[in-house]
Amino acid sequence: MNIFQAIILGAVQGLTELLPISSSGHLALIPWIFKWPEIGSFDVALHFGTLLAIVIYFFKDWINLIKGGYNQVVKKKKSTEGKMFWYIVIATIPGGIIGYILDKLVGERLAQMPLLIAFALIIMGIILYIVDKKSKANTEYEQMTFKQTFLIGVSQALAFIPGVSRSGITMTTGRALGVSREGAARYTFLLSTPIVFAATVFKIKDFVFSVPFFVGIFVSFIVGLFVIKFLMNYLKKGSFKIFAIYRIIIGLIVIGIYISRI
Repeated sequence: MNIFQAIILGAVQGLTELLPISSSGHLALIPWIFKWPEIGSFDVALHFGTLLAIVIYFFKDWINLIKGGYNQVVKKKKSTEGKMFWYIVIATIPGGIIGYILDKLVGERLAQMPLLIAFALIIMGIILYIVDKKSKANTEYEQMTFKQTFLIGVSQALAFIPGVSRSGITMTTGRALGVSREGAARYTFLLSTPIVFAATVFKIKDFVFSVPFFVGIFVSFIVGLFVIKFLMNYLKKGSFKIFAIYRIIIGLIVIGIYISRI
């Protein structure tokens, strides 16, 4: 992999990981479309770049969450931050375990199936649009219940299918459960932190440390920061419709390319 490819993939990761449009799907499709070599563990490295963006953007939130979680257990002092910290911890466990098992069984093979990715993009796009349009925003982030946070956490397991999107499925589940768009996005970003960190630690032995490697991570980090800020501001008034339409269009384009190569 050269530096140019690393920059493109880093930018794609920064854009697609934090929007509900599937970074894994895009990272599998880009090399397929342009006939580049498969990126392997570089996928996880690029996810680490966007993880850094999430940690930096929500740094104060994480400090408050950790303090709140500590105080709730040690000092028996309840708070919204303490509640949400333990909700995130508990919600991470089932989604992480199920997703890990499914990814190990079939995940790598699915990334080599562009037609499957295309259909996943389209189907989830339709579901995202319908759910977002029909659901009411009855709950803000601070008001989320254990049931809501747990079900959103479990839904992460479906992200093992490239094209589904971790942020896409969790935001869709959140909206289906009555969480506001901004609240669902905020919880999604915080929820993704421990799982992406664990995946990075697990895959670090497979990393090939080189200039393109670090360039890709840096680009995904910088782009990710801007995308988080954009999305959090956009969702104060906007809907997920634009992302649903994008998913459908990209899915149809991929199907067209696939058919043309038969």
